[in-house]
This record gives sequence, structure tokens and C-alpha cells, in this order.
Amino acid sequence: MHKKELVLSSIHLERKVKVSLILPPHYALSFRHYSVLYLNDGQDLLSLRMEETLHQLYAAHEIPPFILVGIHANEQRIQEYGTAKIPDYAGRGSKAGKHTHFVLTELKPYIEQHYRAKSSPEYNYFALFWGGLSAIDIVWYHPHVFPKLGCFLVPLVAFKSPDQGYNEATDRIMGARADPRNDQKPALEFWLHTGTEDEVSDRNNNGIIDSIDDTLGLIEELEKKGYRRDGEIVYREVEGGRHDQTTWGKVMPEFKWILRKKKAKQTQLVSSPCAIYFSLSLSLSLSIMGSPSPEN
Repeated sequence: MHKKELVLSSIHLERKVKVSLILPPHYALSFRHYSVLYLNDGQDLLSLRMEETLHQLYAAHEIPPFILVGIHANEQRIQEYGTAKIPDYAGRGSKAGKHTHFVLTELKPYIEQHYRAKSSPEYNYFALFWGGLSAIDIVWYHPHVFPKLGCFLVPLVAFKSPDQGYNEATDRIMGARADPRNDQKPALEFWLHTGTEDEVSDRNNNGIIDSIDDTLGLIEELEKKGYRRDGEIVYREVEGGRHDQTTWGKVMPEFKWILRKKKAKQTQLVSSPCAIYFSLSLSLSLSIMGSPSPEN
């Protein structure tokens, strides 16, 4: 493997964006084109033990070779990672639409122009905490680009805080945007993860921490849309798992799921045309259930 560091000048984000690339084994000796995995919070590659994990999976022949693209966040992270057009009650995510445009119109074309990246519409999205919110927002509205989503942790973004009279039935952005008349069901697959020690917050006082409660709530909403548990939805709850890179690093080898493809009722790992946007830790707003498409 070979790691490279890039700096791209983004018109949309109005800043220079650091990008880490990990090229697959024998990339320089090959003429083939590769799948691509896009990763929010690329600055955490080291703490996530990503290179170590890739070495192990490649050595065991458990994954096909692919290009990993890690997008570094900066001090504007909380604004750039969110749901386009739908900030939460604290106004976070105000630049999420700009991040979406950066990924789709600047970063992705650059990678495909300068590296041997496949351009087939089989993509996934992977990110960290607030970056996961960005991931699901982009994936839901661009399934033709990213048809799979992997997320570690799903703390829900809401219209109101508990101090503002938060009501679970009406103030989850996911629930408020859900419209039973909206039959939109993109051809997506989801890998979701939580840890039993992610946090201690329990908004609705039901004895279940918010990260788990919100993830199960997301799964419930997805099932209403017709997605199947243990089919299009895979949920991994880690006993003793925490909201930190150490926990995520240990579970990271499971991201090989994102590279597998269903064929004739069998699950296989493939190196077919595929690019990936995988997401660590999903802060969820969900625009996923019918909010306006983030085009601006």
C-alpha cells in the first residue's frame, strides 16, 4: 500500500481541503481501475488504525483492492457535516450543502481524473460522528452515486433541544420529515453500529441511551420504507463499546461488508466497478424521509 497526502482548493467550501489517499497494493504496477471508498474525518485514519486494518484484510484476501480517500475536517467541521438545507436547533450543519457539492463536483471528479478510479454508480459512504449525518444526507439523495452507507453511531439531530421542550414524536428531524405518502425508497444498503457505552444521555428517559435509541429509531423508519433488517440493513451493537476511535478501530475490519455484492442470492466480496463513501458514526437528521433534495 502507498499513502499520499493532497491539498485541494475548494470553491464551494472556500478553503483548502486536506485529503489522505491510501492506494491498494501493487497500484503502481497495475493498469487496472479500482473501487473508491470515501471517508469523512480522514484526519482520524491513524487513530482508527486504518492502515493496520487494511494490511490485515489484504493479507487474508478478505477484501478486493480499492482506493481509500479520507477527507480531513477542520474547525468548521460541525457546520460542514450536517444535513443540507436543514440545520438542527443549534444551527449546526449550515455548510452541509457546500460539503455535498465539494464531494460530488470537486473531490470525486478530481479522484477519477487523477487516479485509476472506477466511475460505476456503486458507491458507499463512511464518516465519523457529525460526518455520518453528512454521509446519510448525501447517500439518500444520490443513490446513483453512493448505493451503500456504513455508519458508526447514530445520535439524532432534532429541531428542538430538551430545554426547548423536545417532543420525540414531532421534533426528531427524521420523524418530522417522514411522510407516509412519500414512497421514495432508493436502492440502498446500510451498515449501522453503536456501543453500549457511547454516551449516558437519555432524552426520553426510557432507559436506553440516545445513540442506541436513535439508531433503532432509524432502523424502524427504514423498515417502514421497505428495507429489511439483516438484508439491506445490518446493525452491530457492541457491548462496552464507546464513542471513540479505539472502539471504532476494533470494529473497523467489519467494513469489508461495504465491499460485498449480492449475486444470485449469495453474498460475495467483489472487485466490480464500485466506489465507496463509508460513514463512521452517524449524527442523524434525516432528511432521509422526504426533505428537499440538497441541490443548493
